[in-house]
Amino acid sequence: MTAHGTDRPLPLSVDRTSPVPLYFQLAQQLEAAVEQGRLAPGALLGNEIDLASRLGLSRPTVRQAIQTLVDKGLMVRRRGVGTQVVHSQVRRPLELSSLYDDLEAAGQRPASAVLRNTTEPATAEVAAALGVAEGSEVHLVERLRSAHGEPIALLGNHLPPGLVPLRTDELEATGLYRLMRAAGITLHSARQTVGARAATVGEARDLDEEPGAPLLTMERVTYDDTGRVVEFGSHVYRAARYAFEFQLLVRP
Repeated sequence: MTAHGTDRPLPLSVDRTSPVPLYFQLAQQLEAAVEQGRLAPGALLGNEIDLASRLGLSRPTVRQAIQTLVDKGLMVRRRGVGTQVVHSQVRRPLELSSLYDDLEAAGQRPASAVLRNTTEPATAEVAAALGVAEGSEVHLVERLRSAHGEPIALLGNHLPPGLVPLRTDELEATGLYRLMRAAGITLHSARQTVGARAATVGEARDLDEEPGAPLLTMERVTYDDTGRVVEFGSHVYRAARYAFEFQLLVRP
């Protein structure tokens, strides 16, 4: 299969001796191509009949494979256009890493727009998280994070005053954790809570969603290697574009 928008044919194959259904084998390969950027957002898939002929599959099998990705939100069928790649979902491991670094490592071309970069009096919640007095000045950074030119998250971060210089141009060029590491801060551990709620009108506007659309939420308090709190993050993510990955172990 060659997707319109790229001249590189995709190396697709199926194993008929495998117990895995043929449609699912094909769906997995197409999903991997989307995740790895070999099928970029906006790319149009080739003709289903040609693909079925190439792989020796029935057209309903190919259609079922593609429908699997449509159901996941990775592709969309457009009348008069064909099947088009929409985007890949960001899968982020639950470890102490920054969204910017995770997106870059996944080839997702991250970009940031700084909405606010200022100081403000700490609310009770922020003061408790940072271990400062309520009403004292803390640094606030709010950013809109995008991948492949599409908004995926609104990031709010409070930091103790004077911790690290935060210039707007630098915040738009790289990740917050990179700037902290460059300033000599060694990130050590964090306490994190994941939840969900409906998008407000403002969040929906910034994230290109409908008001009330489901959002994933994440709050994180981050510590350096001396035990000092260096950041309190409060972030929201588009549920259709983002997922947290957990590794679960049996307790001895």
